[in-house]
Amino acid sequence: MALLITEYRSHRLDSLRATLSVAVDPIKYLVNLPSVLIEQTAYSVSSYSTLKSENIRLRKEQFIDKTRLLKFDSLEKENIRLRALLENSFKLGEQLLIAELLSINMAPYEHIVVVNKGTRFGVHPQQPVLDANGVVGQVFRALPFSSEIMLITDPNHAIPVQVNRNGLLTIAVGSGQLNRLNLPFLPNNADIRPGDLLITSGLGGTFPSGYPVAVVDDFTPITNKPFVNITATPKAMLDRNRELLIVWGDSSPVSLTTKPKPTPEASVLRPNNQSSGSGLVGEAPAKTDRKSAESRLTRKAPAGAQTGTDNDE
Repeated sequence: MALLITEYRSHRLDSLRATLSVAVDPIKYLVNLPSVLIEQTAYSVSSYSTLKSENIRLRKEQFIDKTRLLKFDSLEKENIRLRALLENSFKLGEQLLIAELLSINMAPYEHIVVVNKGTRFGVHPQQPVLDANGVVGQVFRALPFSSEIMLITDPNHAIPVQVNRNGLLTIAVGSGQLNRLNLPFLPNNADIRPGDLLITSGLGGTFPSGYPVAVVDDFTPITNKPFVNITATPKAMLDRNRELLIVWGDSSPVSLTTKPKPTPEASVLRPNNQSSGSGLVGEAPAKTDRKSAESRLTRKAPAGAQTGTDNDE
């Protein structure tokens, strides 16, 4: 009671209180330590589990993003290829069809690929096929839902070409290698040089003229042989194409089933008001006299056949 009254009425016991607190405060901390340890442990465990789950989630997102980036990269490359084909199609100015590569024939010395366009899209055999760089080949077999393309490097393929520098005509034959064409029919004194660009000559009727085919490789003329061994590297990327261009020689659609009747407006479509014999699609052929018809039929008749007046009619 005396200590309480002294504490209440004066400050003489403050120094004693401060001295006793030095011994009492550690006891208070020890009493509070278990609850603090439990709280900190629970927080650490929850933080670790949260960080771990977040780390797993971020790793999954990173993996998905990387996969998407790979897909975007392939889509970017495909977009570049399609843009190149589209730009080339505008330069060609003819009817075109973009076909996607389906499979490759792995038989030795046969360079044939399969695309996903067939007769349902109007594809027919002997159509020229190109990519953004040059001639790839021609349609070998047309099926309803796919087509087989024979590459220009196939040993069974030959394409009429001419040297772009001087117009020299020759034939490029497939060598069985994707990066080489053979020019076996040039004499030793032919005016051809390494680096000359070979383009389609238009002869034969399969490939229209003016398409780039190959570039002449370095060669050494041999004086004691009549023909020189000349090779050329194709301009087309034959081993890297995913999309190909199938070309029609005429820019206007042609119907093979019915012949359109001539209309009064047909003269508007003819350049310079030419007659019906200008060769435009949808025009009637010009009338020919009896004598020219007889001479034409006589030329077409086989040897030994008789062409009388009744037959000519």
